[in-house]
Amino acid sequence: MSDPLEQPADSLAALERIAGEAEAYLASLATAPVRLGRSDEAAEAFDGALPDEGLGTLAALGQLIEPGLDAHVRSSGPRFFHWVMGGATPAALGADWLTSLLDQNAGGWDASPLASRLELLSLRWLRELFGLPANWDGVLVTGGQMANFTGLAAARQWWGERHGTDVSVDGLTGLPPAPVLTSGFVHVTGLKALAMLGLGRGRLTTCADSVGGMDLAALERELRDLDGAPAIVIGNAGEVNTGLFDPVEGIADLCQEHGAWLHVDGAFGLFARVSPRTAELAAGVERADSVISDGHKWLNVPFDCGFAFVRDPELLGRTFAAGAAYLPEAAEDRPIFAYRAPELSRRARSLAVWATLAAYGRSGYRAIVERCLDNAARLAAQVEDSNDFELLAPVPLNVVCFRYRPPGTPESELDDLNRRISEAVLTDGRVYVGTTSWGGKVAFRPAFVNWRTTAADTDLILETLRDLGSRPAS
Repeated sequence: MSDPLEQPADSLAALERIAGEAEAYLASLATAPVRLGRSDEAAEAFDGALPDEGLGTLAALGQLIEPGLDAHVRSSGPRFFHWVMGGATPAALGADWLTSLLDQNAGGWDASPLASRLELLSLRWLRELFGLPANWDGVLVTGGQMANFTGLAAARQWWGERHGTDVSVDGLTGLPPAPVLTSGFVHVTGLKALAMLGLGRGRLTTCADSVGGMDLAALERELRDLDGAPAIVIGNAGEVNTGLFDPVEGIADLCQEHGAWLHVDGAFGLFARVSPRTAELAAGVERADSVISDGHKWLNVPFDCGFAFVRDPELLGRTFAAGAAYLPEAAEDRPIFAYRAPELSRRARSLAVWATLAAYGRSGYRAIVERCLDNAARLAAQVEDSNDFELLAPVPLNVVCFRYRPPGTPESELDDLNRRISEAVLTDGRVYVGTTSWGGKVAFRPAFVNWRTTAADTDLILETLRDLGSRPAS
């Protein structure tokens, strides 16, 4: 029973079991608790030593499903507002299931003509969606972290070449420290990428104004002081706590003047370019040298998807060059994406990206973005119209930063009150909202990127937080 070779029908039975769960699960997303109060205990129920004799396919799946559904978080549902995470569109979900069924290695054409061709086409469609130049190179990666790694790895390669060194071959030995300049909006994935690349997350020079955005005068001084030496500048299109943007157009002007590399982290903010209502926020992105975004945010595809674009169409190939006697050589119209990306073995994430773009097109994604803009504006208006909540930052896009501030509560008690609510809301189940610190205050920061979220879901946020805040401290 434990030998899969003795159960040739198990694969089909396993898919039928999961498909049977899917109907009820999808129907429950709109109303079921986002997270159950017993989720921690349910997760900890998975324990014990490796069994000598396996349970068999269906028994193992049964054990996974029963406590598993109690332990998971319905992050693909419409009332999940934590971090900046979308759900999966129907087309993306179906294509992702097909991806697992086909089990393709998207490293190159010989491994999967389907995955390679769809990646090439998906990248072209994404460039069209975002208004990026057609001749840029690009690659699909696992998410925002590896997208930032990829774009900044290309920047490091460019920087080394400016010093006469191919760092992908010879490393960083003998080179001076690489100047990296950014604002206070830089995301943790950018910092982690700098650490992994050996550039050092602690070597950043921050040029920030009083809010945290890029101070163009400070950036100009830093670039001028470098006296023509190559530098890397990170601009941020969408700060994760507020949705605020660095002035990308102005940054691009300075980078062009001083010969610096401009990398733009647009993990979710790049999608501002999809709607005329917000496109101006990300003006100048098309002038960058590298731009990234995250697929499981506003693209609403399942996890394990991001994308990086680089202006120089040859640079990714130099940065991530690979080869061996058993590996094929790339052809111009049949690229080997494994030679342009961090991984050699690669999930065929292009199927889900292609399917969702093909299913809904430019107008469908504009509708998704604008519905989220409407939901964010709706919540911001509710906060401003209330007498017990306080808006802490402007709402230019899709993130609303605010705190609970009931009348008569001393300022000294507000942080503890909001922390108590933040702990309760994660197990309450009605909505799932994260907290942060903004302007020295504990704040909530719901983000709207899920295609399922409605005005009614939005209206539950203040209602839930108010109810939790009014309860006596335990």
